[in-house]
Amino acid sequence: MSITAVIFDFFGTLTPSTPAHVWDDHAARSAAPLGIPARTWRRALDTSFPERATGSLGDLTATFRTLARRCGVEPSAEALAAACTARLTAQRELFVLREDAVPALTALRARGLRVGVLSDCTAELAETWPQLPVAELVDARVLSCEEGRRKPDPELFRLIAHRLDATPQECLYVGDGGGHELTGASRCGMRAFMLRATDWADNDAHTREDDWAGPSVSALTEVPALVDQASGGPTGRPAPPA
Repeated sequence: MSITAVIFDFFGTLTPSTPAHVWDDHAARSAAPLGIPARTWRRALDTSFPERATGSLGDLTATFRTLARRCGVEPSAEALAAACTARLTAQRELFVLREDAVPALTALRARGLRVGVLSDCTAELAETWPQLPVAELVDARVLSCEEGRRKPDPELFRLIAHRLDATPQECLYVGDGGGHELTGASRCGMRAFMLRATDWADNDAHTREDDWAGPSVSALTEVPALVDQASGGPTGRPAPPA
């Protein structure tokens, strides 16, 4: 069956990897206004990821209020606002794409292929998405914090395929392996490829399937060729008129 859509993970795939020391720095920046030790706050962020990634703690302000209370602090409105601002600023630094991301997405769209993003993420990405340049290159998105589910939940993979007007069998999935996404995509019928970029080993990702034995690529610019290989030749829908 021909490939008509390509789905990408966001963090560590369309964006560069994020080492542990960067997460430590970001945690420290939002902990400071709350008067919470950086290590304590980092631990609170880490342990709450399943809740934050499914949106169960609410928006960023509600989330930080809950986490501060778990750390034994009742934050003032001013401290809470400052912590949220610090967190958004830090997170936006992680939304910058890899250098080869735009060329790869542009090449896929020029072939008439539809492009999707499926991400395990927290409220910050959802709030910022409309302002991100990548939004104009993506036909559909599925964000875990908006759907109340995390990878490898099959409903997420079926949902992004549906939003791209494709069956799972018509989709190619590319990710760094976080959240057992590659296994999840494969089980739903998608053709899954791991992105093992030069910074792959540096990424501090949640439950990444480092033992993935399936196919991989080393750069996003290899993805258009994957589509041809998976489909047995150049495919896709006719490109829209200029």
